[in-house]
Amino acid sequence: MKAVLAKRHGPPESLVLEEVASPVPGPGQVLVSVHASAVNFPDTLIIENKYQFKPELPFSPGGEVAGTVKQVGEGVKGHAPGDRVIAVCGWGGFAEEVLTDASKLVRLPGGVDMEAAAALVITYGTSHYALKDRAAIQPGETLLVLGAAGGTGLSAIELGKLMGAKVIAAASTDEKLALCKALGADETINYATEDLRERVKALTGGRGVDVVYDPVGGSYTEPALRSMAWKGRYLVIGFTAGEIPRPALNLVLLKGCAIVGVFYGGFSQAEPRRYDSLMQELLGWLQQGRIRPAITARYPLERAAEALRVVADRRATGKIMLTTELGRASPRQPG
Repeated sequence: MKAVLAKRHGPPESLVLEEVASPVPGPGQVLVSVHASAVNFPDTLIIENKYQFKPELPFSPGGEVAGTVKQVGEGVKGHAPGDRVIAVCGWGGFAEEVLTDASKLVRLPGGVDMEAAAALVITYGTSHYALKDRAAIQPGETLLVLGAAGGTGLSAIELGKLMGAKVIAAASTDEKLALCKALGADETINYATEDLRERVKALTGGRGVDVVYDPVGGSYTEPALRSMAWKGRYLVIGFTAGEIPRPALNLVLLKGCAIVGVFYGGFSQAEPRRYDSLMQELLGWLQQGRIRPAITARYPLERAAEALRVVADRRATGKIMLTTELGRASPRQPG
C-alpha cells in the first residue's frame, strides 16, 4: 500500500510517499481501507514533534479517516469486513490503509458520504463538545468565532446556529467571511481591517459576547477577552497563530467570566460514554443534513505535503481532504 511517511521530524515538505507492507491486525485491532482522510492543524504539529502525542518514527500523519473495514483481528466484535466506518486513529491516516484499535472506530449510518464523515470527528467533535459541554451555550446567546473560515471555525458556526446562538464570525479576508456568511453567520468581522473589540461592541450594543470560540490565540486573544459579556465563557481551542497568549487575569475577575480549556482528545479518553453520546448526536445531525461539512479542496495522497502547507500557513478556507484511489473510485452518497 501507499503511505505518506514522516521519517524525520520536520515541515510538510519533509514527508515522503512510499510503498509499504500492509499492516496485519493483532488482537483487538482492525485494518481499514481508507477512502478519505481529513487534513487538520494538529497534523502540522505532529510531524514536527510539537503535538501532545508523539508517535515513533517513521509514521504517517492523519488523525481521522473514513473507509471500509478490510480485516479484523482476534477478539474483535461488532465490526466485520465491508463495514463503513470512521477511524479516529490519531495518526496513520495519510495512507491507503490504516491499522487502529477497534475501540477507535465509529460505525457510519447509511447514506452518509465518506468525505463528510472523515471531516466530522476532530472539527465538529471539538466544536460540539466545546459549545454543548464546556460552554453550555443557550439559545439567544451570542457566540464570537475567531479563525472562523477554517474547518474548526466553520463547524462552530454551524453548530452554534443549530444550538440557537447568534453567531459573529471573525476572519482575515472578505473571501473567508463570505463563506462564513454562506454557512449561517449572522455578522462578520474582518480583523485584518477592522478593530475587533470596537466592532464587537458595535454589533452587541456594548454588551459583549457570551461565548468566544478561539482556535487562533496570539494577538486576538486579549481584545476578544475584553469583549466578553458578564459571566461569559472563553473557549481555548488551540493556537494556530503559533503564539500561546498570556491574558491579563484581572479581565476575568472584572467580567466575572471563565476561561475554559477544550481538549477533545483528553475528553474522549476520560469520558468515553459521554464522548460516544455526543458522537451519536453528531452522526444523526449529519445523516439528517442538519450539518454539512464545507469541503473546499481535495488532494491525492501524493500531494499531502501541499495540503498540509496550506493548513500550516492558515490559507485554508473550509475543510481540506486527502483522497485515495479507492475513495475517488467510489460513488459519493448524499449527506
